Amino acid sequence: MPALDPAILAALRGALALLLLRAALHKLRDRDGFRAALAGYELLPAAAEPAAALLLPAFECAAALLLVAPATARIGARLAATLLSVYTAAIAAALRRGRSDVACGCGGPAGELALSGGLLGRNAVLLVVAALCSAPLRARAPGWIDLLTIVGGAAVLTGLHAAAEHLLATAPGRARLRARA
Repeated sequence: MPALDPAILAALRGALALLLLRAALHKLRDRDGFRAALAGYELLPAAAEPAAALLLPAFECAAALLLVAPATARIGARLAATLLSVYTAAIAAALRRGRSDVACGCGGPAGELALSGGLLGRNAVLLVVAALCSAPLRARAPGWIDLLTIVGGAAVLTGLHAAAEHLLATAPGRARLRARA
């Protein structure tokens, strides 16, 4: 993987860390709802669901914290990629079994989303971001403009993620409107 500019890499890591932290806080605030989402996937034994409902947000918090520290960012990126891979595999398995009525449990800006191919696409993009977050840094002296690049880049990426989540959340309603037209 080619070395990335430090400001771009920091913006990617910051945006991914924000996404993971927000997702973890959502899961911890609504533990019963997240446990119900896990049960809806029908992938874990019922006895394992309470532990998974605590461990998954803990791993998300850990990945977020590791991503923001330069010394541990690669470990955080790998943990984020692992989590995203597990989530993507769970969504794909549930969809294969016709379980599209299940809430994803991700708690994005648009709220709970039903499982869909769109979520698989979203996770594929997030997996690419996680892979880029483990790229080596290109050596260069930092400048004052880097702070604007990092904050602005992370804000734009976070906004793009929120917009994508809203599009996924409104897709069923848009499809019903098209069917009526």
